[in-house]
Amino acid sequence: MMTLYPEIKPYQTFRLAVEEPHEIYVEESGDPDGIPVLFVHGGPGGGCSAKNRCFFDPERYRIILFDQRGAGQSTPHAELKHNNTQALIEDIEVIRKHLGIEQWMLFGGSWGSTLSLLYAQSYPDRVMGLILRGIFLCRDQDLEWFYQRGASLIFPDYWQDYLHPIAKDRRDHLIEAYYDLLTGDNELARMGAAKAWSLWEGRCATLRPNHEVVEHFGEPHVALALARIEAHYFAHKGFIEANQILNNADILGGIPGTIVHGRYDMICTLDNAVALHDRWPESQLNIIRDAGHASSEPSIVDALVRATKDMAKRFRPDDEGDDASD
Repeated sequence: MMTLYPEIKPYQTFRLAVEEPHEIYVEESGDPDGIPVLFVHGGPGGGCSAKNRCFFDPERYRIILFDQRGAGQSTPHAELKHNNTQALIEDIEVIRKHLGIEQWMLFGGSWGSTLSLLYAQSYPDRVMGLILRGIFLCRDQDLEWFYQRGASLIFPDYWQDYLHPIAKDRRDHLIEAYYDLLTGDNELARMGAAKAWSLWEGRCATLRPNHEVVEHFGEPHVALALARIEAHYFAHKGFIEANQILNNADILGGIPGTIVHGRYDMICTLDNAVALHDRWPESQLNIIRDAGHASSEPSIVDALVRATKDMAKRFRPDDEGDDASD
């Protein structure tokens, strides 16, 4: 089984001023002359971590990470003003132009898969390949499943904690109720709602309980950005048209892609991946039989690292590189 590559440090970090008041954090690691790949984090609002660099052979890839508006090390933290999907797509294009890259790969999971697909549909000539995990099409049925009724039947104990901050008379529209709390003036209510929202996601992310994942989602800095920005996006239906990604799937024609999806993903159900694969002939669908949603699950890691190796062979067939550890 493949594991992550050893941790590495960036050789360059910088900030890009985009639409006010936002500055986005960007970093590069690996080989400056390698295959350019952009890691697109989830959430929205999740931010990147050092381990995100480790899905890629640093001798074959130019590894680019960025924190989306309001997330991670981007500033202002958890800011919602001028924070929408089209703005994020354009931020990616700003990064590409700033770095002088003609074409690059995109590697995204969960919301990161959503944003990667939307960017590829907006700028197909700039995308050489896609590696996507935990597909999230951001349809009404996907939001309903996780935030209103569906996953609640699988995790009824965790669901009670998710419901707790919301008044009983507002529980028929939970995303909107959370959005009101998370954008309100009551700081205690805002932080309580952020933690409940974020922990619901963290607890459901893995097939087997994972204390590290839950602890990360419960960290206040992470929870506030994740909850506020997710609720903001989902209250506005992702700032996209209904079924937009599938309706425009033909634009992906000619772009090779690997889809990795856990069979027991309770955040983004497997039908997301199947529906995308059916509309995208150049994609390869890998259903991981012993995993949920999180990129940290061993079988998901194995599949993603294999995917980056395969893409490297496709685009640099004469460059052997080093294997990740067994």
